[in-house]
Formats: sequence, structure tokens, C-alpha cells
Amino acid sequence: AEVDGNTYWRSPFNSLCSPRQLEEFIVMDIDVIRDQKLGAGAGMRSNKHTLAEVWVQKTSEMDTSQQYHCRTFLGHLLNIGDLVMGYDFANSNINDEYLNKMNPHHLPDVVLIKKSYDRSRRARRRNWKLQEMDRDREGMDSDDERQYQDFLEDLEEDEALRKNVNIYRDASKIPVESDTDDDGAPRISLMEMLEELSLTDATGGEGTDMMTE
Repeated sequence: AEVDGNTYWRSPFNSLCSPRQLEEFIVMDIDVIRDQKLGAGAGMRSNKHTLAEVWVQKTSEMDTSQQYHCRTFLGHLLNIGDLVMGYDFANSNINDEYLNKMNPHHLPDVVLIKKSYDRSRRARRRNWKLQEMDRDREGMDSDDERQYQDFLEDLEEDEALRKNVNIYRDASKIPVESDTDDDGAPRISLMEMLEELSLTDATGGEGTDMMTE
């Protein structure tokens, strides 16, 4: 569920899990829930999501018959065989006072968060960049680099998130395009990208790049 800032700060709450606890699952079966009746106070129904019942299996447990059942809002994105990232509540030790008061039979075994796409393929065809200070990418901690890639992917997947971020077209990169390369991963349109402005453009001479405001 999405919560706006005003609502959160009136009644702040802690997260049950962190992105580091995400695990990879494979969709074994999926059944879209149609004509669901909403109870009183349910609020507006989202047009961007589709409720579905899903049976998934951990990719780390493919040598077993263990499957998990859950409901997800990702019904419009998932098909049998797709990979999806989620939290394993059935086998997690979560210490939360509110969670501990809930009926364990009402807790889902798995909470699916987002569809998983090939990260190297997404990076290869990414034709945009952010304004950032020079840094030694090779000297970066692997966890820092993973979090940075997570942020780039979040920008691609969340239009509202990138509204306050300046995204520049990367003219030095030619994205790879082919019928087999397109796995349906979210992309940022050219209309949302800014053009870089260099001192050469402004003065006719050589100079360093500078970003548009």
C-alpha cells in the first residue's frame, strides 16, 4: 500500500522487512481474482494493479516440492515461469509487537514485492544517467553498488518517484534493441530525459560538460 507523507507522520510505523531480506521466487501458477466485492471503507480501487492468487516456489528450493500460496497485486505483470522478489514470512523470525498480536492464520506465507527482470540486460539497454560526483566505481563496495542499481531500477518502475529527479539522456550509450532482448522491463521514455549542455555548445570551444538546470 502507498502511504503519503502526511499520513505516515501522523501515525509512523516501522517496516517489518528490509530489501536485503528479499528472496527470489518463481511463479508456478496464477489465477486472477475477478469481480471482487469491496467492503465498507475499502477506499478507491487501483487501476494500476490486478489482484491475483499465486503459487510460487523459491528458486533456492527447486529441488524440493515446497510451494507457497499468496495473494498479490502484481497479477497484471506475472505469468507462469516469471521470477518475482518477495519476503518469506513463513520461515522468518520477525519480532514486531503488532505482528505478534495478529492471528497467525491471517498472516501470508509470502508477500510478493516486484517482478524480477534480468539486471545485466536492463543495465545494458539503459540509455539515461543521473548527475553524480566523480567516483571510483571499481572501489565501491558491492553492497553500495547493488543499492545504487536498486535505486536506478526503482526510478524506471515508479513514475512518481522520478518526477523530482533530473534524468539525462546518455548520448554515449547506444541501447541494445532486439526482439529477444525485450523482456517487458519498465523503461523511461525519451520525453522524460533532459539533454546535457556542454561548454562547447555555449562557447564554441572545448570545455567540460555541464548539466542543464
